Amino acid sequence: MNRPNIDLLLEDLKKPDEGLRERATEELWRIWFEQKGVYGLDLIRRSQVLLQGGQLDEAEELLTGLVKDQPDFAEAWNRRAVLYYVRGEYHKAIADCEQVIHLNPIHFGAFHGLGLCHAALGDYLTAIQSFRKALEIQPYAIVNQKLILECTTRL
Repeated sequence: MNRPNIDLLLEDLKKPDEGLRERATEELWRIWFEQKGVYGLDLIRRSQVLLQGGQLDEAEELLTGLVKDQPDFAEAWNRRAVLYYVRGEYHKAIADCEQVIHLNPIHFGAFHGLGLCHAALGDYLTAIQSFRKALEIQPYAIVNQKLILECTTRL
C-alpha cells in the first residue's frame, strides 16, 4: 500500500468537509478490498453474495480458505469477522477483528466491529474503548459517537 497516499486519506478523515471525508473513507475501503488484486477482490465479492444470500457456511468456507491462502489480507479477516458477528459468534469475530488490527492498525471498520462484539457480550467498557479507537481514526463517525453513548448508559 502506498503509505503517503494512505496518510493523506487519514488526514482527510479528520477534516470538517463531509464530502472530502466520504471520498477518503471510500478510497480507504477500496484500497483495503483491492489489497490482493483481482484474485482477492473476486473472492471477497463472492463471499458477500453468499453471506447476503444466507449461505453462511459456504461464505465461511470461502473466507477461511482465503485467510489461509493470504494470511496478510486484512480485509479477508475483516469479512470473516462480519460473518461471525452476523452468526452471533462474537468471540470468533473478536479474534478476527484483532487480526485485522494487527495487520492494518488504521482499520476503523475493525475497531467498530470489535466494539459491536464487545457490546453484544455486555462488555461495555471494552466496547467504548474500541469505538474510541475508531473515532481516533475517523472522528466524525456519528455511529461510533452514538454507540459510545449507548454503552455508557449501560455501564
